[in-house]
Amino acid sequence: MSDLVIVESPAKARTVGRFLGKKFSVKASMGHVRDLPKRKLGVEINEDSFVPTYTVSGDKRKIVSELRKAAADAEIVYLATDPDREGEAIAWHLLEAAKIDLDKARRVVFHEITESAIEEAFSNPRNLDTNLVNAQQARRILDRLVGYELSPVLWSKVKKGTSAGRVQSVALRMVVDREKEIDVFNPREYWTLGATFSKSGDDSFSTSLALIDGSKPDISTKDASDEVIRDLGKSNFSVSSYETKESRRRPAAPFITSTLQQEASRRLRFSASRTMTLAQQLYEGIESQGAEQTGLITYMRTDSTNVAASALSEAASFIKDKYGPNYVPQTPRVYSKRVRGAQEAHEAIRPTSIFRTPESLRSSLNGDQFRLYDLIWKRLVASQMTDALYDRTVIDVGAPGINSGSEYIFRATGLVPKFDGFRVLYTEGRDDVDDNEEDERGLPILEKNDVLNCKSLSGEQKFTQPPPRYTEPTLIRSLEKEGIGRPSTYASIIGTIQDRDYVRKDVGRFVPTKLGVVVTEFLQEYFENIMDIGFTADMEKRLDDIAEGDEQWNPMLVSFYGPFDTSIGFARENAQRVDRSKLDEATDQVCEQCESPMVIRGGRNGRFIACTGFPDCKNTKPLLVGVKCPECEPGGLAERKSKRGVFYGCTNYPDCKFAVNTMPLGQPCPDCDGLLLPARGQNARCASKECGYRGPAPLEEIADREPEPEPV
Repeated sequence: MSDLVIVESPAKARTVGRFLGKKFSVKASMGHVRDLPKRKLGVEINEDSFVPTYTVSGDKRKIVSELRKAAADAEIVYLATDPDREGEAIAWHLLEAAKIDLDKARRVVFHEITESAIEEAFSNPRNLDTNLVNAQQARRILDRLVGYELSPVLWSKVKKGTSAGRVQSVALRMVVDREKEIDVFNPREYWTLGATFSKSGDDSFSTSLALIDGSKPDISTKDASDEVIRDLGKSNFSVSSYETKESRRRPAAPFITSTLQQEASRRLRFSASRTMTLAQQLYEGIESQGAEQTGLITYMRTDSTNVAASALSEAASFIKDKYGPNYVPQTPRVYSKRVRGAQEAHEAIRPTSIFRTPESLRSSLNGDQFRLYDLIWKRLVASQMTDALYDRTVIDVGAPGINSGSEYIFRATGLVPKFDGFRVLYTEGRDDVDDNEEDERGLPILEKNDVLNCKSLSGEQKFTQPPPRYTEPTLIRSLEKEGIGRPSTYASIIGTIQDRDYVRKDVGRFVPTKLGVVVTEFLQEYFENIMDIGFTADMEKRLDDIAEGDEQWNPMLVSFYGPFDTSIGFARENAQRVDRSKLDEATDQVCEQCESPMVIRGGRNGRFIACTGFPDCKNTKPLLVGVKCPECEPGGLAERKSKRGVFYGCTNYPDCKFAVNTMPLGQPCPDCDGLLLPARGQNARCASKECGYRGPAPLEEIADREPEPEPV
């Protein structure tokens, strides 16, 4: 009799099977085999307990039948699903659905699909962790209760087809709240003063006014700025302080799930879901030239920044050989965990072998796989390199006010690299909220009391800026900071609020739609707890407590459901249906049939233009983007929607099937008069592969578009 090993996917089965050999039969469950039923609640609600009813989905019945037969014929059944709560739950469902004898069931866990990791895991099997299973069950039931009971309220009170989720609704609220902050933001005028100084004429450097009488300047008008300039007009300037100190920059920690998603979005323009799909492929195994299929990275759903001792040793050896001993720290770097309950997987995301460099795999990976692996590999290696060293110079230039007698201090800061350290390989991307990092520049060598010549002195008008809209990286960062969701949920949260047309992207930033705003306001009024960030974060903490065995799952659900059920009943009885006009977007078009105004409305297939005279007038039009179809003369491109998201297709479909994923620019290609699409940065590219044009785009056009990722 051979032993049976069950994993989730065929790719993982092939890789694991190759390491285990012929004594083992390795089969794939194709993910979850059981779940709550689709068309009913599937949870029996009692006064002090919740009893779920799981069913095997139709497309998994054959798989379950085959696994049941294979398990009956096996001596030992190894459940080798992923090393997190979801994987533990899949293993439990397999036991139940395939009726696997508990006496011969073994749970094995590995965080990388390599020969040594597989051997170690199968040498140390364990029992199923019921705490992890119960935590996953509690989350699943909690989300089912919210979605199944709250969504119908939205259908009847807001719009059919809308939905609510325990975590997605809070993420939507964050986007809506940010937009409201922007709407009410009142820009405040302020002025900065800059001065350029030199000692000998060829060593000029720029400064900015830092202090007036020891306090930060508050110059709010041009008159006040001009007054300072007049006060300094004939003043004598000299160096009041000159200080140079060594400054260090530490490398970033190895990737966890959230930071990988953020950095892949910043650098590679990958969505969170795209990043996780590619990471799954790298984890399960890629066949490389001259080598058999093996996993290239460790498990990609993790909150932990821990790195195995063997990987640290490999990294130190590689760095020493490649860059020299000065780039290897005296002891391996250890990074503290970022998130409470970082137990989902016990290692950071890293290459399974440091010596498997990105360049050695270039021919074996497709473009996106290579770019993501290159990012993961460099991040891990850089995290084990020495600090980057700089000479940081601060020059304070002082001058007395001629009229006021005030003491003015102008300041310049210079940063000069003296040892590149980890930066020889990798530097972390920056968000628009990361504006505190100093740029590198040199300053002249001066001494205290040196008299300087003021070559220029001027004021610049500025205005305070509203908080920036969320991008994928900054939204994930905020969700993580607030304790909303977990590594495995970020991608689905962001995908859901876009799929439901609650938010749209504008130049890579999330903007709530009218529907998103209305749904948020309705839920905040009638379901305060569901929309409360602190409440949702506390629920995540309690789920962590269940996983750690510190809380029972049924009492937690009971404490949640009572107030929630009361809110459901109150909303059904008392909430008024939202006026349809609040969901419509105004246009300047007039219906040619009844002369009523026309508005933009959302539908199953995307947004369209409709007459406000409905139901008396049912005139509708596609939402055109003002660009002709390049493949058929009478057609124009209109906004459409599919399961994959928004796209722009020809109005003559199905006769013409031309479509693109990004909104075209308003100007034609300068080379062929074809369709011009936004590209990375301030560039545009021709949609025609035969043309191949790539060049600068009109700034007024590119500012309102979301560019496609740059091809490798």
